[in-house]
Amino acid sequence: VHKILSFGGKIAFETHLAPMLRLQGEAHEIAFDLQVGDADKISVIGNAKEKRGLNGEHLFTRLTLFKATERLKFERSLVEARARAEERFKNEHAQLELRDQFIAVLGHDLRNPLAAIAAGTWILERHAEGDERTSTVIREMRGSLARANGLIDDVLDYSRILTGRITLSPDYFDLRGALEQTLEAFGPMAQSKNLELSAVVDRMLPKRVRGDRDRLLQVLTNLLSNAIKFSSRGEIRLDVDFTAEGESDGVLRVRVTDQGQGMDADTLKHLFEDQFLAGSQDAFSVRHAGFGL
Repeated sequence: VHKILSFGGKIAFETHLAPMLRLQGEAHEIAFDLQVGDADKISVIGNAKEKRGLNGEHLFTRLTLFKATERLKFERSLVEARARAEERFKNEHAQLELRDQFIAVLGHDLRNPLAAIAAGTWILERHAEGDERTSTVIREMRGSLARANGLIDDVLDYSRILTGRITLSPDYFDLRGALEQTLEAFGPMAQSKNLELSAVVDRMLPKRVRGDRDRLLQVLTNLLSNAIKFSSRGEIRLDVDFTAEGESDGVLRVRVTDQGQGMDADTLKHLFEDQFLAGSQDAFSVRHAGFGL
């Protein structure tokens, strides 16, 4: 056998195939090269099994060789592909980390001027006693500040979603009070467009429920703001239904209904895609319009 083995093949034979035959009487899937004369090396996969007599004496060894040129090429291509995939993953992960850091810094820097404006509204309010017009302007400013802070929170949440770090913090809270607070916040926005904003809340809704209050209101805020934004007439109604399941569990269903133009079949296909704006034909606008419909 040694006469047709390449130098590397002899090493593989002596360090892998032969020891395994002595230890367990067989060897499988041993790769080495054959060298026949001055011809090119032939890559093979070898399986071997030896036969011994009753007294343990060696009778013969059967060696089966399979030409493995294509297989080895395939295995090498898999190793190379894996290395490229790992390198690409590292690069993408680094880019996500950089983007996450950038958004976090951006959110922090944007909050600083908003905090200064908020402080200014409190000062103005103390000097605006009895001036209804000024008080109305201050309330509108505070509403705009709240929406601006909400947008910053949405951007930060979107960054957390991209990096898989968004979390829920369930706790007991007054759901009815939270709903009333949300409707009150959107009242002026609806009135400015001559829209009627109403709510129908299930009488069986518990006083306190367990969940992530901020996340629930975030979803509700998104639904109501979009309903107001894309409606030009009629009523926007919030329906809250509760179905009890056992003594302490239940299913909460929240539905927002408006008289907007709705979505066509093509738009519905993209309903759960982020950064898609219905009706936009401009590629840049589609990519940068927002975080969902």
